[in-house]
Amino acid sequence: MDPLPNPAPLASKLRNTLVRYHSIGDSEWRVAKKTKDATVWRKPSEEFSGYLYKAQGVVEDVTNRIVDHIRPGPYRLDWDSLMTSMDILETFEENCCVMRYTTAGQLWNIIAPREFVDFSYTTSYEDGLLSCGISLDYGDVRPNFVRGFNHPCGWFCIPLKDYPSHSLLTGYIQTELRGMLPQSAVDTAMSSTLTNFYSDLKKALKT
Repeated sequence: MDPLPNPAPLASKLRNTLVRYHSIGDSEWRVAKKTKDATVWRKPSEEFSGYLYKAQGVVEDVTNRIVDHIRPGPYRLDWDSLMTSMDILETFEENCCVMRYTTAGQLWNIIAPREFVDFSYTTSYEDGLLSCGISLDYGDVRPNFVRGFNHPCGWFCIPLKDYPSHSLLTGYIQTELRGMLPQSAVDTAMSSTLTNFYSDLKKALKT
């Protein structure tokens, strides 16, 4: 088990990585799934043997409120159907923490419940916000869970210029679920999980 990292350099490196993903040209992405709420693309990850996913959709709300629903905090468990528990293990500053969370089984439990320990950082970006994270090898794995690993992930939330009460939400996700899993099952689950994330989030913001 590694000790907790120094948050400042990790936060800076994480932000720079996400900004680099955000500048990847359209030609490098392939559409994986499209719904009325969001489009999901993917490309081979530079971090591991799976994919880096990009999800994007317009959400009818202001940036701060959307990000408050996404980042670690009281809202996330209420609406995210995939997340089954969340504990903040360490808080460094208001915008920086380590959290442990668990996810439900997926695809008729072909993908068993997972546990993650993530460093999370929220910061300003252009006129909006970036909430990003990366998994840490920290703490004992609880029984009945496989420990998954999130390579650099994040959500950019930027107000639309002509409609500031609407925001463009763009996510970059690359999750290594680990355990003995067929890659095709993982890829199916990831695309569906990301489109469901948008529809669940939109419902939560309307309540």
